[in-house]
Amino acid sequence: MKKVTGIGGIFFKCKDADKMREWYKTHLGFDANQYGANFEWRQAEDPTKKGSTQWAPFAETTKYFEPSTKDFMINYRVDNLEALVEQLKNEGVTIVDKIESYDYGKFVHIMDVEGNKIELWEPTDKE
Repeated sequence: MKKVTGIGGIFFKCKDADKMREWYKTHLGFDANQYGANFEWRQAEDPTKKGSTQWAPFAETTKYFEPSTKDFMINYRVDNLEALVEQLKNEGVTIVDKIESYDYGKFVHIMDVEGNKIELWEPTDKE
């Protein structure tokens, strides 16, 4: 089973998320809004299909990265999240929460061997 298909997002803590988004918007041209910036691209296997990667600064006081104590979290794009979660459970990987579904995909969080919280995302990649 193919597990990770790409990076879905990069999230990090900072002192002032609004200021950080504005800096990246002004100096590096990010099309940033209150959620960060979304970078769209085409999939190599099928250029007619779009994909995206999210960049998002979070307040340094966010609880979203817990139970990790790290200042970052990476979101990985995956295929067949349910099957992957079952496989990870069988391998003894810590699953932090239950799979949640939204119109843009399914999500779950896991912990790696060094205590980094990882977000797994099975996107819908609607055109």
